[in-house]
Amino acid sequence: MDRMMNELHHHGKTIEEIKQVLRRIPIHPRVIPAIKAAHALGCELRIVSDANTLFIETIIEHLGIREFFSEINTNPGVVDDQGRLIISPYHDFTKSPHGCTRCPPNMCKGLIIERIQASLTKEGKEMKMIYLGDGAGDYCPSLGLKAEDYMMPRKNFPVWDLIRQNLMLVKATVRDWTDGEAMEKILMEIINEIISSEDEEEKEKMLSSDICKISVGIAHEPMVPLALQVPLNLVK
Repeated sequence: MDRMMNELHHHGKTIEEIKQVLRRIPIHPRVIPAIKAAHALGCELRIVSDANTLFIETIIEHLGIREFFSEINTNPGVVDDQGRLIISPYHDFTKSPHGCTRCPPNMCKGLIIERIQASLTKEGKEMKMIYLGDGAGDYCPSLGLKAEDYMMPRKNFPVWDLIRQNLMLVKATVRDWTDGEAMEKILMEIINEIISSEDEEEKEKMLSSDICKISVGIAHEPMVPLALQVPLNLVK
């Protein structure tokens, strides 16, 4: 991609022309509502993509969804003084190779997910993760998901094929999807399942506590679900 951007620059294509093309990329009409609904339900949304910062930020700002993502993990894309887009690898393999044999040298998404998981553990947050992906590069992180997590591979795409070869290697619950409409439906089902299970756990904790035994007699309002944060990655 870096070489391609250099070639486009030599042919006189400007950054604004590239952005105009990015803004014209079609997106399924149910994707944006799904992102907004997940965020409204308390999900923390993160992007892990083998694209680059200029491409991703241009698209999500154009779609009006930048504010819904807490983190973007991708290859750095910087415009130099000559107006050419320079794309650098996320992992600088010339100085410090990531060492993963499953992933391309510039990015191991599995290592990114490991870092996110470690940061959540350090912060003392017990949260479930939902990972959406379609490419071969999404297979490595799927292997690092925990049993309580969810993997959403796009059906008939590379990551789906790799997972199907040995389902036992993926500890997370696997729910495949085909298009934006199916993605939204399945994503909402998973989030509601997580909220319901967390709500039940909270009820059990309250019923087993002395404080609850004292107050239960005067509690007339239905229990309001606690705010839930579910780290979520939307790829592509």
